Amino acid sequence: MPNRLAQESSPYLLQHKDNPVDWWPWSPEAFEEARRRDVPVLLSVGYSTCHWCHVMAHESFEDDQTAALMNARFVNVKVDREERPDVDAVYMAATQALTGQGGWPMTVFLTPDAEPFYAGTYFPPQEGMGLPSFPRLLSSIATAWDSGRGDLLANAQALTDHIREASQPVRREGDLPPGALTRAVENAARLYDEQLGGFGQAPKFPAPSHLDFLLTQPGGREMALHTLRMMGAGGIYDQLGGGFHRYSVDAQWLVPHFEKMLYDNAQLTRTLLRAYQLTGEEDFARLARETLTYLKREMLAPEGGFYSAQDADTPTEEGGVEGLTFTWTPEELREVLAASGLEADTDLVLRYFNVTEHGNFRDPHQPQWGSRSVLHVPRRAADLAPDLGQDVPARLQAAKDSLFAARQRRTQPGTDDKVLTSWNGLMLAALADAGRILGEEKYLLLARRNAEFVRRELRLPGGTLRHTFKGGRASVEGLLEDHALYALGLVSLYQATGDLAHLHWARELWQLIRRDFWDESAGVFYSTGGQAEALLTRQAQFFDAAILSDNAAAALLAVWMHRYFGDGEAEAIARRTVQSFHAELLAAPTGLGGLWQVAAFLDAPHTEVAVIGTPAEREPLERELARHFLPFTALAPAEEGAGLPVLEARPGGGQAYVCVNHACQLPTKDPAELSRQVAAL
Repeated sequence: MPNRLAQESSPYLLQHKDNPVDWWPWSPEAFEEARRRDVPVLLSVGYSTCHWCHVMAHESFEDDQTAALMNARFVNVKVDREERPDVDAVYMAATQALTGQGGWPMTVFLTPDAEPFYAGTYFPPQEGMGLPSFPRLLSSIATAWDSGRGDLLANAQALTDHIREASQPVRREGDLPPGALTRAVENAARLYDEQLGGFGQAPKFPAPSHLDFLLTQPGGREMALHTLRMMGAGGIYDQLGGGFHRYSVDAQWLVPHFEKMLYDNAQLTRTLLRAYQLTGEEDFARLARETLTYLKREMLAPEGGFYSAQDADTPTEEGGVEGLTFTWTPEELREVLAASGLEADTDLVLRYFNVTEHGNFRDPHQPQWGSRSVLHVPRRAADLAPDLGQDVPARLQAAKDSLFAARQRRTQPGTDDKVLTSWNGLMLAALADAGRILGEEKYLLLARRNAEFVRRELRLPGGTLRHTFKGGRASVEGLLEDHALYALGLVSLYQATGDLAHLHWARELWQLIRRDFWDESAGVFYSTGGQAEALLTRQAQFFDAAILSDNAAAALLAVWMHRYFGDGEAEAIARRTVQSFHAELLAAPTGLGGLWQVAAFLDAPHTEVAVIGTPAEREPLERELARHFLPFTALAPAEEGAGLPVLEARPGGGQAYVCVNHACQLPTKDPAELSRQVAAL
């Protein structure tokens, strides 16, 4: 019989609806049940595309004996970390405090008052990897609850106090010292891999917010560009279907963890577009286009939102096999090319993608599938067969098309089809930037449709947003990340279209953020609003985990509000946010790219480029403007008399005004003159 999770909408929770475990969703009723039975709560947190979550589910949660022990001695609560990032953040802090590390699946034992007293991540069914077996752990916790509860409760109280204290920011005064931005680049350089790109050793994550910051700094630019080039040639990039996998398990960007996340691909698309503006390298534009093609093909919901993620595992009769859809043997590749009439190019393709009999990947949990090859591009096409000359790219493209068509006929990984407002904000910004920078209207059509969908389905009458949409229903109170990231997407959409309605909606969201999430006394934004469900503590997130931190996103939005509307209080709030975390900024080499972008924005001159006129009159000027990398410039396209402060008293007729620190150059209708003026910014 299905358990309580059958009534939920989260794809991750629904994956567990047929477990023999008597799961509860996160709810007051679950903790009331624990108090009634006088048992601890076992909290299990994961997400639908998490490989090790699947492993633990198959080994333990689908096992009748383990489930019986869980049901007899605990109230078992299952949480989707993407649906409830606020719950995840609180108990991840506990897990990291107890173990020194975190990750998913996350396993936390709580009192009926939701206070944690023991935590870990994955636990195997038998002793191994330096971990106790999950059944032995369950028995030990249950015994300690019965016979040594005083110690457990004391641990719970001490850990809860620690989490609450650690979540309270230390108020600091004073700006960053002179040269702080240079120091940030130097800190990053200490971890930079000059040969392979990226920062640190394996595993390597894309870290787009960090790359975005480095692109704004002349001393950091080459680190970011080289990293993007190496990622684009590696197995972390889907060489046939487009889009980036989650991270690389090695230092070479070769073997990925095969799940694909909306947030990675949306953020990296923008980063690639900025790299294209800086360099003019067509490969950056190609990677951005291919990634957007993938997202539209496989992640676009009928309503106009974008789904959250795709799984790392391919389902088979023997269970999920990681990467099976994406990897190849030489024989599989030969068969496809022969069937497509491209047999003559087999050797070229094998060498181009470095597909060998030995392979470079094997799923350790499904060894019967043998070694397979992750496609990557270790050398330039022109170096493979110089005698073929200009014919090589066309022949490789034909082969790639055939291989992709064959791959699409394979069993595909599952898709997590919930729509998250915050991640859609990242996608909105990517589409808007693509439409503006690449000059392709199809991306703006998708962006406008996304904004219409969010306004229609996820915006409440008072203007606040919901966090998630699934099955025609919006749910979960919107978090800071939802309001801030979606508002930033709307700013980008205004810059791309000149439709001031998008900018005014962003301003409305800023006003809600200011009211509901900003704490004046602490000088930070909290991740949850004051009316949200009371958890152990409110978190003020500043570290860029997978996405731009919500404090960085809100502070960036605040600066934009100042630049466009002259809101001095907003700029002061952004400056206070940076001050509140300046010790962390100066110490950490990576992970704070978002706040460093805020610091760089505040440090930059006030630059504006207003382009006044009808869309047709503006078009040649905007096309020229899109060639330039201007991350901290208020681009202000609009028709004459639009009513925006930065547009006041400026006649239209297809004229551009370039202004620095409130002083403007002579207006121009000439794209070449505009280019000259902008290049001097």
